[in-house]
Amino acid sequence: MKQFDNVAVELEGNSYFDGAVTSRTLHFADGSKKTLGFMLPGMYEFGTDAAELMEITSGELEVKLPEENAWMTVHGGESFNVPANSKFQVNVKDITDYCCSYL
Repeated sequence: MKQFDNVAVELEGNSYFDGAVTSRTLHFADGSKKTLGFMLPGMYEFGTDAAELMEITSGELEVKLPEENAWMTVHGGESFNVPANSKFQVNVKDITDYCCSYL
């Protein structure tokens, strides 16, 4: 089991798309942060400020990254990178758990 030790967790959660996407923010001693959450099936578009690494821990989605014309399928155990100051779309097929690292 993968776990994070010695982190601070924000009590207030993040909720998007009427609760279909939720997460909690984790803060690490080195100043970095991640969010852990889940997405219900559906189509969503997200905007980024910082570059992100999206790790899909379970489930399945398709992602359309900026500057790309095709959708890419991502399964649990796989990941993708999103550039800073961009938008990307996801088509979530099953309930999907994720970990987002801000780079």
